[in-house]
Amino acid sequence: MSKPLTSKILNSTVIVAGLGYFVDIYDLQLFNIIGKESIQSPVGLNVSNPDQVASLFDNNLFYWQMAGMLVGGLFWGVYGDRRGRKSILFGSILMYSVANLLNAFVTTVEQYQAVRFLAGLGLAGELGAAITLVSEIMTKENRGWGTAIIVTLGALGAVVAALIANFKIALFGLEAWQTAYILGGVLGLLLLLLRFGTFESGMFEQLEKKTSRGNFFILFQERERFIKYLHCISIGLPVWFVLGTLVKRAPGYAEHIGTTTPVSVATAVMMAYLGLSIGDLISGFLSQILRSRRKVVLLYLGLSLVTTLVYVFIQNLSVYGFYVLIFILGISTGYWALFVTIASEQFGTNIRATATTTVPNFVRGSVIPIGLSFSYLMGATTSLTTSTLIIGGVCFSLAAFSILSLPETFGKSLDYLE
Repeated sequence: MSKPLTSKILNSTVIVAGLGYFVDIYDLQLFNIIGKESIQSPVGLNVSNPDQVASLFDNNLFYWQMAGMLVGGLFWGVYGDRRGRKSILFGSILMYSVANLLNAFVTTVEQYQAVRFLAGLGLAGELGAAITLVSEIMTKENRGWGTAIIVTLGALGAVVAALIANFKIALFGLEAWQTAYILGGVLGLLLLLLRFGTFESGMFEQLEKKTSRGNFFILFQERERFIKYLHCISIGLPVWFVLGTLVKRAPGYAEHIGTTTPVSVATAVMMAYLGLSIGDLISGFLSQILRSRRKVVLLYLGLSLVTTLVYVFIQNLSVYGFYVLIFILGISTGYWALFVTIASEQFGTNIRATATTTVPNFVRGSVIPIGLSFSYLMGATTSLTTSTLIIGGVCFSLAAFSILSLPETFGKSLDYLE
C-alpha cells in the first residue's frame, strides 16, 4: 500500500536504504582492500608470485566485478521501472550477500571470477533503487536530505571494511579475509529482513500498466534526452577518478611526493571514504540552504581540482599529512549523493529507476577506461604528474561542462512521465 509524500527526514525508508548502501560499499571496498590477500592465501587461490597476484587482481577479477556492475545497472534499472523500486532492494541485497558468503570459500580463478561478477551484478542495484525510492516518497523540499543521509551512511561502510581488514579479525578457524567476507554476507541477509517494512513509491504505483516503463532505449530516442543522460554520467567522473586512481594508487603517489613511511591502501581508502561521508552530509546541507544542486556541485568540483593539484605537486609530506590530504580529497568528492539525485530528478517516473541506476554504474565502470588510459600513459614513459593532469583534466572538464549544461532541479516535481 502506497503512502503520501513525507517531509520526515529520518524516516524508516531512508534509514533502511542507507544501511543497505553501507553494506554495498563495505563489499565493494572490502574486495579492493583484501582481494590480493585472498589471492595469496593458501586456502584461497594460493598464488605466491607478486606480479601474478597484481595482474590477477587488477586486470582480471576487478574487471569481472565491474562487468557485473555494468550489466546489473541496466538489469536492475529496467526491473525497477517495470516491477517496482522495492523489488530491487530485495533482489540486489540478496544477490550480493550470497556472493559475499561464497567469496569466503573460493579456491579457483574461475570461481573467483563468477563470484565477483555475481557480486557486481547485485551491488549495481542498491544505490539507484534507494535514491529513486526516497526521491519519490519524500517532499521535493526535503528529498535532498534523504539522499544525502543514504550516501553518508553508505560511505561509512568503507571505513568499517578498512578497520576490519586492519584488525585482522579471524573467527571459527577461518582466515581474516574469509571472516570479513562472511561478515558482509551476514549483515546483508539481516538487513534483508528489515526491508520487509518498507513500502513502494506511490508515484510508481499510480503508473498505468499501458504506460511504457523501463524502456532503456527511450533514453536514446530524443537527442536532447540522450545528451542530458550523457551529462548526468559525466558529472560523476571526477569522483571515481579520485577514488579509483588517486586513492587506489596512494602508495605510488606517496613515494612520488617524498613520503618516506610506507602508506597503507586500506588506511587510504578508510580516510577517503570517511571524508566522502562528511562531504556528502555537508553537500546535502548546502544544497538545501542554497536551494541549488548545480552551485554545490560546482563548488565541490573546484575543491576537488585544487586538492588534486596539491596531491600531485606537494613535496616531502609526512605519512600523517598524506592521510589528512586523502581525507580532504574524500571530502571534495562528497557530491556523490547530489550527483545521483540530479540524475533521478532529470527523468520521468516511467524511466527514472533505469536512469538513476545505470548512471552511477556507468560512472563506476569508467574506472576501466580511466585506469587503462592512465596505465598506457605511464607505460609510455609519461610521468605520474603528467598522467594525472591529463586524465584528471579530461574528467574535471567534462564534469564542469555537464553540470553547467543541465537545468537546476532543486524543488522540481517528479510526478511526470517521459
